[in-house]
Amino acid sequence: MKISRIELYHVSVPLEETFWPTWIPGYPQTHNRFTLIKLTTDEGIEGYGAGSAMGTEREGLGDLLGGYLMGADPAEIGRVQDLLKQAGVLGWRNFWIEPACWDILGKKAGKPVYELLGGNARPIEVYCSTGEMHDPDRRAEELQAIRSMGYRCAKLRVKSIALKDDIRQIEVVRKKMGDDFMLGVDANQGWLVTIVDKIPAWDLARAKAFADACAANGIEWLEEPLDSRDYDGNAALKQYSKVKISGAELNYGWDEIKIMFEKDCFHIYQPDATFAGGISQVKKVIDMCHEKDRLYTPHTWTNGLGFYVNWNLVLADRENALPLEYPYEPPSWIPKYREGIIDPIIPDKNAMLAPFKTPGLGFTVNEKLLRKYGKRFFKLTETGLKFKVIREKGLKAALELKKRKEQ
Repeated sequence: MKISRIELYHVSVPLEETFWPTWIPGYPQTHNRFTLIKLTTDEGIEGYGAGSAMGTEREGLGDLLGGYLMGADPAEIGRVQDLLKQAGVLGWRNFWIEPACWDILGKKAGKPVYELLGGNARPIEVYCSTGEMHDPDRRAEELQAIRSMGYRCAKLRVKSIALKDDIRQIEVVRKKMGDDFMLGVDANQGWLVTIVDKIPAWDLARAKAFADACAANGIEWLEEPLDSRDYDGNAALKQYSKVKISGAELNYGWDEIKIMFEKDCFHIYQPDATFAGGISQVKKVIDMCHEKDRLYTPHTWTNGLGFYVNWNLVLADRENALPLEYPYEPPSWIPKYREGIIDPIIPDKNAMLAPFKTPGLGFTVNEKLLRKYGKRFFKLTETGLKFKVIREKGLKAALELKKRKEQ
């Protein structure tokens, strides 16, 4: 089996209301945008992956990937990982592509990917992950509505200039919600973006002060309170804090996350497989969590396809007991627009997701919606790649390249 066709799409799903993500403070998001890859094998099996995008910044990705992926065997995941890492030296972080190979493997085997990873089908509880920072009184009212939908847990955002305002956020919400509703907090300091609002980066002293406030207000976990590569700072905070510290959502795969384990940076590891190394590297993180007695639950704030990727990994972890992040910020970020080109993912009245049993990653791309929201900007076949190399390098050089690759 080998990859015989590569297709890339820009997908842009307009939101009904403007979304103001705390991770890009002051930035109005009007669309859910991502790059979609479709890999087809010589056996006709199709695999999909999706990477979050600001716009059309990946226009040149196809030319880069063609020479790496065309003809590769999607079953050789280690080799695919190496190729994507090599391509990343020359371009973007490409780990979001690797799940498309797992999608192919699952479809070929007639099994969901989580079964290939040793997991089992079971209901999974989700928690409501908010994406904006609202006035705390307003947020408490919104969470009361969330609780009425069956949720037992939610995650707040803090992104104030002054520490006292972030503390007030959790104090007011906790007081109004009572002690019987679980709360987490995301500081979004792991990869601070200040292209619009100039929000200060937290240092260890501020992170400790906020962790103390979290402990005083019954917060269950504090997410990304320091830069994601401040290994020593995160380790010191984890040792100090009375609340669980979590992170590693977008770190550069196992190469960086293994350092976090060595330094004992977190109580909870939350790598997103569309960013942090793909499915195979995140499975290493899960195994290490078991070995080191640490917890795992992934970041899922991308799109519906990315949610399925990480959902598979939670199902693959038979010991996992933590609720799964469910991005939800009505009226802007809701399932219809989050999923975009696949069926909406909807929890039941108890905030539980029934397990899917569809082979592969579990979703089916709606071709009608893809035509509506997507635009294919790249297509390459094996024959097309050969002609491209001949056209750009000349026949002699193309034959030499062919010979060297075959060797």
